[in-house]
Amino acid sequence: MANALGDTSDAGHRVSDRCDPDSHADQPLFKREVTEGAQGQSGVASEDEIIVGAAVGLTTEAALQRLMADGPNEVGAATIRTAPAIALDVVQEPMFLLLIAGGVTYLVLGDLAEAIILSLFACVSVAITIVQEIRSEHALDALRALAAPRARVVRDGGAAEIAAREVVRGDLLVLDAGDRISADAVLLGDAAIEVDESLLTGESAPVPKTAGVDGAIKAGTLVTQGAGTACVVATGSASAIGRIAGALSSLDVGAPRLRQETQAIVRISALCGGVVALAVLLIHGFMRHDWSAGLLSGIAVGMSLLPEEFAVVLAVYLAMGARRLSTVGVLTRQAAAIETLGAATVLCTDKTGTLTENQMRVVNWWTPEAKISDRLQAIAAAACLPASADPMDVAIRIGREEPARSPAKSFALRRDLLAVGVAYANADGTAEIAVKGAPEAVLTLCVPDPALKTLLQARIATMAAAGQRVLAVASASISISAIPERLDELTYRFDGLVGLIDPVRADVPPAIARLRAAGIRVVMITGDHPATARAIAGQAGIAEGNLLVGSELEILSDEALALALQDVTIIARVSPDQKLRILRALHNAGEIAAMIGDGVNDAPALRAADIGVAMGRRGTDVAREAGDLVLLDDRFASIPDAVRLGRRIYNNIRQAAGFIVSVHVPIAGLAILPLVTGSPLLLGPLHIALLEIVIDPVCALVFEAEPDGEGSMISPPRAANARLFDRSMLIWSVCLGATAFAIASAVAGLAGSLGTPDQVRAVTFVTLCTLLLCMIHLHRGRLRVGGIDGRATNRMSAAVAGIVAVMLAAILSVPVLRTVLALAPPSGSMWALAVAGCITFALAGGLTVRVWHPYNHVQRRASAAG
Repeated sequence: MANALGDTSDAGHRVSDRCDPDSHADQPLFKREVTEGAQGQSGVASEDEIIVGAAVGLTTEAALQRLMADGPNEVGAATIRTAPAIALDVVQEPMFLLLIAGGVTYLVLGDLAEAIILSLFACVSVAITIVQEIRSEHALDALRALAAPRARVVRDGGAAEIAAREVVRGDLLVLDAGDRISADAVLLGDAAIEVDESLLTGESAPVPKTAGVDGAIKAGTLVTQGAGTACVVATGSASAIGRIAGALSSLDVGAPRLRQETQAIVRISALCGGVVALAVLLIHGFMRHDWSAGLLSGIAVGMSLLPEEFAVVLAVYLAMGARRLSTVGVLTRQAAAIETLGAATVLCTDKTGTLTENQMRVVNWWTPEAKISDRLQAIAAAACLPASADPMDVAIRIGREEPARSPAKSFALRRDLLAVGVAYANADGTAEIAVKGAPEAVLTLCVPDPALKTLLQARIATMAAAGQRVLAVASASISISAIPERLDELTYRFDGLVGLIDPVRADVPPAIARLRAAGIRVVMITGDHPATARAIAGQAGIAEGNLLVGSELEILSDEALALALQDVTIIARVSPDQKLRILRALHNAGEIAAMIGDGVNDAPALRAADIGVAMGRRGTDVAREAGDLVLLDDRFASIPDAVRLGRRIYNNIRQAAGFIVSVHVPIAGLAILPLVTGSPLLLGPLHIALLEIVIDPVCALVFEAEPDGEGSMISPPRAANARLFDRSMLIWSVCLGATAFAIASAVAGLAGSLGTPDQVRAVTFVTLCTLLLCMIHLHRGRLRVGGIDGRATNRMSAAVAGIVAVMLAAILSVPVLRTVLALAPPSGSMWALAVAGCITFALAGGLTVRVWHPYNHVQRRASAAG
């Protein structure tokens, strides 16, 4: 602890640095105090501060006062939504309000059964959403535990470990290798450390920090090497992390496109249904002077046209999609993002920790003799302090099982010399100094001949172009008494170069290959050097494309940037605000952009992206809260799985939507037909309610369980402006429904001369239910991304068919049900008509699937791939 708090061995003089946290957000105010003798004083600490060794700390009372004044050292993202709050949000959703409005409407119209059914669906929808949201919040709460929750500070005259949320301005942080910095601070005294700022800046290499101009350190970063004290200058929302988190609330992300479109469809359909129902009532009343029959017909028509299934489809499909994603380690925070991910055209991803393992590995040992040297490896390992958590030191020491040696002296990084050294004493009175650092720094400590220097420069450039982080290694042998105070007081022997890389994750190249096959352009955005970025992109399998540098991006206008990004696959040396600008430019260019990130610097871009995907284990709280999806196990390979599921969900929603259109055409037609022919009602409100009992489960279960086609991941994303109801699908669905209406009305007309009105109503109802089952198969074949595949397994389809058969058998065989529904068992000739009509519909519908909509290029590509 003495090393961290300062050297207190000198009884004659003591130097302390004190920091005024209010002087400047980034610059410490240093006050030098020199004390003569152990008992002397120079300068007096305030009543709230206690000097410990060379460090000034707060009293517990002063810290508590500042904590009450400034608030805890945490950002708003740590707030956990309660179940009542989630429920309140859910019941305000337009889709839920539509379900309730439909139930109330049916209740007012006297249809208690349908009102109860809609209310039950509303409750189920709310329950599913609430459970999913609560599970998400609990999972996020568990993820928060991954962050460092403790901090070491100086309080009441000694070092103390406290909760990170209790750190306040003016606190003295005691830092050591491996510590997560809990607040924005400035280094004091002679502190020299290295900090991993990748979560904040995207730069994978540790950054040297020393007291003075470059001594500012940020909350959330990691100390990889060195020790020291730092004065806290900003906490909570005032810190760099807090300011970014606060900026997220100002980003307007808008409502999901699919929800906007379905809401518009529902409004239009409901309006049309109301107008038609009113027209039916007025026509029946004024022309036939039978207002009660007109009211009954109007209710039937209104029920047949009210599209409450859309609300069920959207709520259930996205909730079930979230459940499916959870099985592959993806947490869904915004369910609509699942469907949107299937439409993504561009995937922007960070490099460090996302594409790479975030663990350095030695891949190159180079000596002037061009051979691997045990001496080089030994000296490089000796230049690493045993307790160092620097990823490069850990990588260099791997596999070396040498006995631990106690350093006689260590040399920290300096602003003017980016190299470190360790001196070891030998029993014979000699000492060895091992040095490693930036090549340009180490070479200043050596005296290489011109030929060697030229060779080194070429080799360093080659290694850097391969994406390697290059360190130079040197050594010196001297007497113990000649150990210098500074590294640059000696001349060293150059021993060689060490090349390290942060390897690409093994699952990344195949995942990127799947995304490219699906027509998704992967763009790597990083703070690293362009050469390193290009090398990593090549290893990851990112397509060849233009490289854009942050300095070039800065001078481009928004229009020029959107144009330049069309062919870019690598963007290097990027700052956090530039990431946000990149996402906005892609959005303005009509792209549907997904963004993967883990750091604080990624949070605004995650929020602004069409789909924000945050890392779960390595990601910060701010990034996880800003994302729509969270990769719980940090597996990049989960992204293609999520894309495939998103495409499947959208495809199944289209199937269900087309089915809803098709099935409502014959229902509405048969409800209106008696107005034209003057015949008794074929379908009353109760019959339509029974049909709705079948329609809702079909939409919510059968099509949701529909598997995707083989070509779903070798076809391009749908167009950004693609509509759920395109002209082709709408025309086909209406025509299919019209064909079903023509056949059902023909059966009803022909049966009219063969039996009673109740028998006609029964055979018409049975025919319509059978046609409904035929429509299921036709829509499954028509809208499959991979084409018609009658062999595709869908157990829910068979289950619904069985349920319908049992329902029809019960209705026709139970006298009470027949009486309530005004039905009678059809005669044999009527059954023959029904069978003939259904066969005709199946043949006609199958013909339209194969002729009107032949196999497209997706199917041909799928066949070729197979």
